[in-house]
Amino acid sequence: MGDDETVYADPHRRVVYAELDRRAAEAAADVVAWRHHLHRHPELPNREAGTARYVAGHLRSLGLDEVRTGIAGHGVVGVLRGGLPGERVVALRADMDALPVKDLSGVEFASTVVDTDYPGGPFPVSHACGHDCHTAMLMGAATVLAGMRERLPGTVLFVFQPAEEGPPVTEPGGARQMVAEGAFADPEPTMAFGMHVTPFPKGYVGYRVGNQYAASCLVRIVITGRQVHGSTPWQGIDPMPAAGAVLTGIGQLYRQLRAFDAVTVTIGHVEDVGRFNIIGETVTLWGTIRCAVESGMGEVQERLARLVEHSAAAYSCTAAVDYLQDVPPVHNTEGWVTAALPTLRRVVGAGRVLETSPTLGYDDVSELVNRYGGLYVMLGVQDAELDARGAPVPVPGGRGLVTNHNPAFYADDATLATGVRLHVHTAYDHLNGTLDGG
Repeated sequence: MGDDETVYADPHRRVVYAELDRRAAEAAADVVAWRHHLHRHPELPNREAGTARYVAGHLRSLGLDEVRTGIAGHGVVGVLRGGLPGERVVALRADMDALPVKDLSGVEFASTVVDTDYPGGPFPVSHACGHDCHTAMLMGAATVLAGMRERLPGTVLFVFQPAEEGPPVTEPGGARQMVAEGAFADPEPTMAFGMHVTPFPKGYVGYRVGNQYAASCLVRIVITGRQVHGSTPWQGIDPMPAAGAVLTGIGQLYRQLRAFDAVTVTIGHVEDVGRFNIIGETVTLWGTIRCAVESGMGEVQERLARLVEHSAAAYSCTAAVDYLQDVPPVHNTEGWVTAALPTLRRVVGAGRVLETSPTLGYDDVSELVNRYGGLYVMLGVQDAELDARGAPVPVPGGRGLVTNHNPAFYADDATLATGVRLHVHTAYDHLNGTLDGG
């Protein structure tokens, strides 16, 4: 297990590590089965009722000290107090929600779920981001650590979070809401840890010092004209050309911003209340802003609002811009990364722990990592290898590289046991004082 022997000479800890690994191996088949069940029954953000019941039922079967439910909607927190004295509290986090994406993964346990009631729907639903893996791996970690309660010097919180992908805009939700509702007030974590499955070689761990994930916000742009029959456009005001000008203009925003700090402005959804022969009153654009450096978010928002308002005015329309669901970047400090590297290397091997480039994805685990300390890493789960530059490329004859949120996204079942081991080794090392970057 990597450089374990040179880093940890304590025979007691080595016995515990071996027991953690043994129990993780025993739980591996269950973890795969749980993942398959969750994949077949995905639920959209703030609608994870069945997933929450499934998770809470398992946690209760383990005899944890507490199983708290109904947090921020369908959040679940299991509390395991160790049998040895200790003041440290590690929060292990997994997100539970799925995406409005058709399942084209090709697996026999693929989802056929369609949510007909979700705002804006109906939507096909699938775990195209891998949250089914996250939830199953944390269920496995709870199984392992509950079975070793007497050897734990502190407390473990098993945090199953709803609405990581963002709740409907009219509803609260996600990690920030869990914090607001006191989910971590008693006991308060001294470390938060989690991971995200990603198109990287199976069993590899990617980390980054600094911003692992970007700052993000949701954008809603409403452009208003005046409705009229399609045969007489001069009698109304068509908001569609203004929307087109905004979409075109967004491509020029990058030239107004510092080129060395990555930014994206993406419009992913357009709503029009018109018809083939009706010029509608409004066009609504939904999108997202991502900034590698959080301090740049204000300037991007200001420039986008100016672009929208002036473009609308040029076509005699009015416009309103709202910035919603702001999420801070996931920031891994050097202290926490340095403290965690021996643990990560022990679990997967030194050659499989690599520093990666930043990503403009977001994850609201930042509400926990940035507040309580800790770190967030990426776990490779696909048929890939690294090329000479260290970039993942498909393995010949494998299933290829498929990004998260793609309908064909897949994850290798055999890698889930590695995720369980990462959770339990990190938790134990923090509780015993070996892993502390604070």
